[in-house]
Amino acid sequence: MKTYIKKIYKPMLIFLAVAFLYNCQNQQKNQQTKEEKKMNVIKENFGNVDNKEIYLFTIKNENGMEVNITNYGGIVTSILVPDKNGDFDDVVLGYDNLDGYLKETPYFGAIVGRYANRIAKGKFTLDGVEYILAANNGENHLHGGIKGLDKVVWDAEEFQSEDGAGVKLHYLSPDGEEGYPGNLDITVFYTLTNSNELKIEYSAKTDKPTPVNLTHHSYFNLAGTSGRDILEHVLFIDADKYTVIDESLIPTGELRDVSVTPMDFRKPTTIGSRINKVEGGYDHNYVLNNGGEFAKVTELYDPVSGRIVEVFTSEPGIQFYSGNFLDGSITGKKDVVYSKHFGLCLETQHFPDSPNQVNFPNTILRPGEEYKYTTVYKFSVR
Repeated sequence: MKTYIKKIYKPMLIFLAVAFLYNCQNQQKNQQTKEEKKMNVIKENFGNVDNKEIYLFTIKNENGMEVNITNYGGIVTSILVPDKNGDFDDVVLGYDNLDGYLKETPYFGAIVGRYANRIAKGKFTLDGVEYILAANNGENHLHGGIKGLDKVVWDAEEFQSEDGAGVKLHYLSPDGEEGYPGNLDITVFYTLTNSNELKIEYSAKTDKPTPVNLTHHSYFNLAGTSGRDILEHVLFIDADKYTVIDESLIPTGELRDVSVTPMDFRKPTTIGSRINKVEGGYDHNYVLNNGGEFAKVTELYDPVSGRIVEVFTSEPGIQFYSGNFLDGSITGKKDVVYSKHFGLCLETQHFPDSPNQVNFPNTILRPGEEYKYTTVYKFSVR
């Protein structure tokens, strides 16, 4: 009987030991898989500006999508996403190195402000005081002035979150910078999610009343670096009206219905189909139908590559700019020449020249208040 028990007991011990080892190895593999799926942010030196270190942060999600961000100007230098065949390419315009961004550049991929877009004649009156800003776009003020947020060095740090990983940027714009009143304390979070979303969260506080209107200024080309322009891209904008502009691109104050005009993108429409009917091309602010709620407002689709980018925001407007001033004088990444209409911008924002337009949504931030909003660019294929 004892011999029989020994014969049964020994194999059972061996079986249990093997099962235990297998379970431990399996748990270890699962832990490794979780660690592999957890997104990391790689930080490397990108140069030096005003004796300050400039860094390039690389974020890659579990789908292979990759975003590169630098703390100079808060610039998104590249966004790598797949096409319908699974081939990855860069879908935003820019340069291969920091030197390109230090030259005169049309705000490729940057955070712009304090006031994105134009302020008429570079001045506004607030609480009875007139403020004079730089006239850096003809007689008008554009995108924060001569040295706006696109040209400053931001404090930056990597972070992990429940829905992804990214970079936190911070900058204190001092009272009087570029003519604006108040010390403006600005924080921007860039997050890449595993849903192929680039989420941008803006917040700001001030110690004096001041206008604030921040946005992101990537030039998208969903064809990647193929050499094709954006005229065959199909665009949807959920907006019944747009702000009419004068010859210097300043709003007249009129909100005009898009119906039966080349401005109507309420049904997905090829950009090039009517662009010749718009003097100078598209460079207009659309009055969004989101009612101030976070919602999908725009979709851009390239039928050849199959790539799509959807835009979600709570902002009341979006500036659609069709790259009219790209003229072939800029050679960008991979020696690609950026000719007219080679990229387009979809800038979520408040309306241009709002500090001078009493009928437009308010853009004045006051002490004790917080400026806060989120925009998401979500990438997919069809």
